[in-house]
Order: sequence, then C-alpha cells, then structure tokens
Amino acid sequence: MSRLPDIDAATYSPAQQAMYGSLASRPEVQQHGVVGPFAVWMHAPEIGSAMAALGAQVRFSSSLPQHVTEVAICSTGAWYRASFEFAAHRPLAIEAGVDEAKLDRLAAGEDPGFEGDEAAAHAVATELLRDRRISDATYADAAQRFGPQGVVELVTTIGYYGLISMQLNGFEVDLSPGMADPFAG
Repeated sequence: MSRLPDIDAATYSPAQQAMYGSLASRPEVQQHGVVGPFAVWMHAPEIGSAMAALGAQVRFSSSLPQHVTEVAICSTGAWYRASFEFAAHRPLAIEAGVDEAKLDRLAAGEDPGFEGDEAAAHAVATELLRDRRISDATYADAAQRFGPQGVVELVTTIGYYGLISMQLNGFEVDLSPGMADPFAG
C-alpha cells in the first residue's frame, strides 16, 4: 500500500488542477489515470509540474531512438528495483523493439546481452549508477553513437528515471492493476 493517500480529483487545489491539465493529454494518463509517479507528484504539484515537463522532453522530444531511451529507463528501473517503473516501461521497450528475453534477464539481475546502441545505453546507465562515473571507453562509445546532444539526453534520462525510481520506492507506490512485479520471485 502506498505511503501517500490518493487525492480525490474533486478536491484538487488550483496547482493540482493545473498539473492535472498538463498531464491529461499524455497517453499513459489517458489509459491508466493519475497513478505511479503522477500520483506522487500531485502531493507537491509545483515539483510535479516541473518533473512532468522534463519527463515529456526526455520521452517525447529526445534525439535518441526510442529503443535506446527505453533501455536506459529499464536499466535504471532495474538498478533501483523500482517495480512500478520497470513494469510500466517494459511493454514500451518491447513496443520500441527491445527484445523481451533481454528485458527478462535485466529484471533478473543477469547480463541482458544488449547489443549495439542498446548495449551502449545500458553501459552508460550501469556505470553511472554503480560507479557514479562513466569510463572513458564507455563515454567514447556513447559519444560516437549518439553525439554530444544524445549523451546529454541519455545521462539526463538516467538521472530523471533514477529520481522517479527513488520516489516510487520511497513512497512504496503500488503497481497498477494488470501490472506484474518484475522482481517478484
């Protein structure tokens, strides 16, 4: 059970109403409502609005291919064992072309066996989260593949989803109906 209570939309403050208005057109909100990180942000709508704006930039306006972004997101969610995050993005990663078996290995804490651009994104995420730095070799590979803008976007994606993962874990946000816990068992 989440540590934060649900907020009835009928009681939204003006700031919460404005935040909801900025989220209402997002596909995940249209499909699932205000759940996961969005539900957390409703308790601090000024922060939530800023987070949502950055998230929209990272997810929908990045120069990175979608499968690379989703590998970075899932790698970060797996590192933090953020069940909601990984469960929410696993189907998006598959839809973007990421191999399902590789995502299963990632969730199990095994080497996922990513290749090419996906391996580069996973290496950047792993090194940043594990070592708090990116090695020269990993940085050079990522820069060659994605360019300076792409590497900035990749590191920003990892940081953003690390923050979301900490929020989800810190507030023990429940999985939505139909989501399976990728780390159970």
